[in-house]
Amino acid sequence: MGMLAAAEAVVFRAAARVMQPPPPPDITAWCEANIVFDDRSPMPGPFRIERFPFLREVHEVLSPEHPAREVTVCGSAQWGKTVSIIQPTLGAWFAYAALDALVVHPTQTAAKEWVMNKWQPMRRATPALRAIFGEGRGDNVDAMFNMETVERNGSLKVASAGSPADLTGTTRRLVIGDDIAKWEMTEKGDPEALMVSRAEAFEDAKILRISTPLIKGTCRITRAFHRSDQRFYHVPCPHCGAMAPLTWDNFRRNIDPERLHAAHFTCDACGCVISHADKESMVRAGKWVASNPRGDHPGFHLWRAYVPQRDWASIAVSYAQVMGWNTLSLTGETVEALKRQVEAETEQVFWNDVLGLPYEQASKGPDWEALRNRAENAPEAETLPQWVLPSTGFILAAGVDCQADRIEVQIVVFCRNLQRRVIGYIVIPHFIGDREGREALDAVLKQSWRTERGLRFPLDVLVIDGSAFTEDVRAFVKRHPSTRVFMVKGSSSANGPMLVPMKRRRADGKVLGDDRQAFIVNVSQMKADFYAWLAKQDPLERGFVGFARGLGDEYYRQLTAEVRVLKRAPSGVMISRWEPAEAGRRNEALDTMNYAEAGARRKAWLSMTDLQWERLADERAGAPAEGQGDLFDVALPVVAQVAAQKPVEDAKSRSGAPKGANWFAEERKGKWF
Repeated sequence: MGMLAAAEAVVFRAAARVMQPPPPPDITAWCEANIVFDDRSPMPGPFRIERFPFLREVHEVLSPEHPAREVTVCGSAQWGKTVSIIQPTLGAWFAYAALDALVVHPTQTAAKEWVMNKWQPMRRATPALRAIFGEGRGDNVDAMFNMETVERNGSLKVASAGSPADLTGTTRRLVIGDDIAKWEMTEKGDPEALMVSRAEAFEDAKILRISTPLIKGTCRITRAFHRSDQRFYHVPCPHCGAMAPLTWDNFRRNIDPERLHAAHFTCDACGCVISHADKESMVRAGKWVASNPRGDHPGFHLWRAYVPQRDWASIAVSYAQVMGWNTLSLTGETVEALKRQVEAETEQVFWNDVLGLPYEQASKGPDWEALRNRAENAPEAETLPQWVLPSTGFILAAGVDCQADRIEVQIVVFCRNLQRRVIGYIVIPHFIGDREGREALDAVLKQSWRTERGLRFPLDVLVIDGSAFTEDVRAFVKRHPSTRVFMVKGSSSANGPMLVPMKRRRADGKVLGDDRQAFIVNVSQMKADFYAWLAKQDPLERGFVGFARGLGDEYYRQLTAEVRVLKRAPSGVMISRWEPAEAGRRNEALDTMNYAEAGARRKAWLSMTDLQWERLADERAGAPAEGQGDLFDVALPVVAQVAAQKPVEDAKSRSGAPKGANWFAEERKGKWF
């Protein structure tokens, strides 16, 4: 005869099961149970922590049960920070308990990109996320940026750091700031401070900052990492077992330009070679080591050398491209594939995206007299007269600055290996809104210049500043093809992209699309890059800037007229600004150089392949089919034809020149350039 259990015991056991708290969330286990990389991934298949052992400790400190309130993760780009840290953290937290969370991106565009192309696909493909948030099909935009859980006991808000209103009026226990190095100050204050304040009401809140670094001195993620305990991933030497982190300095000294595919590390303890074949076993046996015992929260730094998606040869190839080394000697299908994958990179992109380190920008140009002397005293074989183009592949660009009484034009040749050469500078004594000014600038577009061997070429592109006299500049630009002439305005951002199309709008403000002839240009970044290149002395070096003789002292004063100054905003955030090196010093030569470079970038100066440059050289480096004329007849530009018209004298008088001055005659004497 069976025995019945005591009713009291049954009730108590049931109550105990209900009252027992759920097990603490294990983000690593959540990844392994839910993440499956599709065929588009470089590593398709289920997530396995053995491939990414460095993530385990990051996941541990991001658990709700870990006492750390803040966590910082910084490092190189494209190693899975979003899919293996941000999204699993959200999934595990929501599966653990009722929760309100906030994810903040640099811009509304970046927020939309994350929602549409990263979060929503993972949400629909992952049963655990579907159980929490539902299918999400048919959601409108507002629903996608303000997601409620199926049980209505939690929510996920996605916001933009550029919109302070999105960061106010809400309280969140889990707050994630993505790409915070790209966040800019707003009129209503520091978005990072606003984000942190959203979690003030919770004693057990978690604040995650995650980003690739940008500019040294102003980088938010670098500042947060320096405040942390600064953990680096140490791996054992396969020969002696000594533990040490993989560092860029160690790797760089073992790069052979003739054997990039054999790039490697060496052990500082025993001196043995550590090859890429050792990486997987080393990383699997590695551990995080804190280097700053005074840090107030966990901080992690990881760069491309550790991740399984890319091999060490790819780092060497990227560095070779940045340095301008000839990579044609590489052999093997794998390395050739890497060459095709790696785009032309500036030094900063390599420093940030590959090494995961903040980049130290140039803060000023060289001394103007030293720069002038370098140009004027250069060997004759290394320079050209004004208005003469080199016989090689090039992009011929003009940068134009408009003042109330004149138009200043700088003409620059942009060549392979990020090199450039200034061939001349023109000051047109007319206003862009006057007929004479427009016709003079039209004549510059019609003019052609002769190469060393006698071929003639017109401008490939002309870029004009529209920050002042916008409507007059726009009227001029619209008269020319969008592929050859466009307007720019300088951006106030120090971290944004170099060249972004402006928006066309109706009278009521509705956006109609991108304007093909108007762009926002990141002049802050462009000035920093240019000043770094300007310091190069070797004419064969990548990024070298050459000058024609006879440009004059004032040109070099203007070209080096600004310095980069770090300032602390009232919020405590460090920001950088470009200011005149001395009061009253003009900077039109620097501005027009930036605009010319914007035109060259628009013409793919940075991304042209070796084959494209060779084709351009075939087109432009030859000699004319018939007899060659006088090499110096280019000193008289077509623009002089405008001056022959009578109204020019009146325009000149209005601009402040001596009454009756004949600027055409001055040009004939060589004074107009």
